[in-house]
Amino acid sequence: MVTSLDDSSDPFDAIVDAPFDAALSERYLVYALSTITARSLPDLRDGLKPVHRRLLWAMRQLKLDPASAYKKSARVVGDVIGKYHPHGDASVYDAMVRLAQDFSLRYPLVQGQGNFGNIDGDNAAAYRYTEARLTKTAIQLMAGLDEGTVDFIPTYNGEESEPDIFPGLFPNLLANGATGIAVGMATSIPSHNAAEIIDATMLLIENPQVEHAQLMEVFHGPDFATGGLVVDSAAAISHAYETGKGAFRMRGRFSNGRDEAGNWEESGVEKMGGGQWQLVVSEIPYMLAKGKLIEQIAQLIADKKLPILEDVRDESDEQIRIVLVPKSRNVDPELLKESLYRLTDLESRFSLNLNVLDAQRTPGVVGLKDLLRQWVVNQIDILQRRTQHRLDKIAARLELVEGYIIAYLNLDRIIEIIRTEDEPKAVMMEEFNLTDRQAEAILNMRLRSLRKLEEMELRQEHEGLLKEQDELTKLLESPARQRTRLKRDLTALRKDYAEDTELGRRRTTIAEARPTVEFSMDAMIEKEPITVILSQRGWIRAAKGHVALDSEFKYKEGDGPAYVFHAQTTDKLLIALDNGRFYTLGGDKLPGARGFGEPIRTMVDIDAEAQIVAALAHKPKGQLLLASNMGRGFAVVTDEILAETRKGKAVMSTKPGVKLTVVREIPAEHDHVAVVGDNRKLVVFNLDELPIMAKGQGVTLQRYRDGGMADVTTLKLEEGLSWRMGGDTGRTRTEKDIAMWKVARGAAGRLPPNGFPRDNKF
Repeated sequence: MVTSLDDSSDPFDAIVDAPFDAALSERYLVYALSTITARSLPDLRDGLKPVHRRLLWAMRQLKLDPASAYKKSARVVGDVIGKYHPHGDASVYDAMVRLAQDFSLRYPLVQGQGNFGNIDGDNAAAYRYTEARLTKTAIQLMAGLDEGTVDFIPTYNGEESEPDIFPGLFPNLLANGATGIAVGMATSIPSHNAAEIIDATMLLIENPQVEHAQLMEVFHGPDFATGGLVVDSAAAISHAYETGKGAFRMRGRFSNGRDEAGNWEESGVEKMGGGQWQLVVSEIPYMLAKGKLIEQIAQLIADKKLPILEDVRDESDEQIRIVLVPKSRNVDPELLKESLYRLTDLESRFSLNLNVLDAQRTPGVVGLKDLLRQWVVNQIDILQRRTQHRLDKIAARLELVEGYIIAYLNLDRIIEIIRTEDEPKAVMMEEFNLTDRQAEAILNMRLRSLRKLEEMELRQEHEGLLKEQDELTKLLESPARQRTRLKRDLTALRKDYAEDTELGRRRTTIAEARPTVEFSMDAMIEKEPITVILSQRGWIRAAKGHVALDSEFKYKEGDGPAYVFHAQTTDKLLIALDNGRFYTLGGDKLPGARGFGEPIRTMVDIDAEAQIVAALAHKPKGQLLLASNMGRGFAVVTDEILAETRKGKAVMSTKPGVKLTVVREIPAEHDHVAVVGDNRKLVVFNLDELPIMAKGQGVTLQRYRDGGMADVTTLKLEEGLSWRMGGDTGRTRTEKDIAMWKVARGAAGRLPPNGFPRDNKF
């Protein structure tokens, strides 16, 4: 059959003209609110997001309690997305898997059978292969659903109903934590120890004005499913919970087991034969995949960034056991630990952002005290609703019991009315003053019940119901009794999560880290001899070993040697330019000498016009003599000219026409400075007259009428002044008596001794 559209109706009539930005913002706001209130943020009262609540509710409907048989996860997921949560099956199953992982949840709410993933980071098997049921904790969280404690709301299609929240006494929000990213806001709550949460709640119930510091005496901080350590100070942890925002430093645990008292042996050092030892990691930070951590450590070994570590092995079974083998038995275990904390995710951070939905579904960041206070208010409300529900049940039962007692006392007359009257119900109601429910209940009694209907039992039940009704009425009317009842219920719950139970024992140690072992990252570089080769065009490389400095090295066509010197891979190399800037390179970062190396300009930011005037290995606490072509100079401590960045460090201030030309090491035994000018005049003065500066132009070393400085060096006066002879002999000449050239700094000087090189170079 073909249906035709009514000619009078135009589909375009439904289109509304509206500004695009207004329409978009309005629709996006609806989406944002939906994400915040119905997807990403947990409810303060039961600590659950809608998907988790619907999962547990569906499993309860399937009667998957801890004592029942497992059911296929596919069945659970199907019920959830079909009845309650119309979203993707993968997202629902992933949420269910997380509820079952004991390394993700501190107190799992689902008990899984099959492959539910592992701490290595492997995914769970598909839902057709796994089975699940609820845990005792989940049952405690849902306790009271049949007792009128919470409202039930229609599902998305109106065919079913689901609880608005779960009424159970288990403090799930803090106990299991939550993470979520909504639109414009997020939440990040670590898990905590249930016994500590209950203790803090009891303090608040006893004294609503309790100080935050008093709560923190029993509530110590995060208790992660994977254990480990939180190494922040108590003050920092307390401040984070007071404001609802902060972060915690988590560390893995180095340990090779527990002692007889059940405490961790915290050193983690396992003694081997012959003085050898190895380090054992028994717990890793929360949310860190073990496989990723081992991969990080192995990469450090491969890249030689952790030369004090020889090998890493994964010997884990049900318990984590990562074995770290040091390079030698002389390695400091604390240094190795600190290195791993700095270089891997063995130390990581977990943010605290107590952003939750309150009873009015309003998001907000709350502190610990306010969170517990609101949770207690909700539990008192649930207690009141449960009490009222029970009172209604008692009233209904009392009505029937009183009717049964009347029937028992007048049994023969009741039977006679039923046998003879056409409308026995009306006659009974009038004759014995019965209500409609009482008369109906009497008429619906079976004959076999008559012999059991004994007056004594009915009167005992009647008295018991009246007594319970009286107690519940007093409870409902007295806030003090309600607080006492809540404390009694919490005390009973605490027994299941006490410190001496396997589930309740605290797993994460809260202990402020000891002062860190001071070490430089240079200590992580394997020390090897190298020969540094820097060409005239600025190409640098490093040959392995200490090669003879006069060896024939290959260079690019048109290039040649400029600087060749011995160093170690652990050395910092100082490169000086004529513009007065110094640059620092790591000896381990240089390219190998198989090729021509790499241009030094790719490693540091050097001005195009600047020329290299010196290259040498840094010596800690050494001194260098710097001098410009205009005869000014000063001494500088080598530690002060190390550059942290590619831009280098300005040391000698220069201006147009002035350049840094000489950079010389000052041996500790030298006590004088010798300067020669282009005018072939020589001066020698005491080294004490040369100032030590961090940067600047320096002081005048020698005065010139014309030209500038040719060279400068340092010497020991009693040994005289030496210079190299010309030719290939390599001989040197020494002038012992140089008293006639010794003057004050800044003099013009006089002609050097006979035989001094014609190029005016020392």
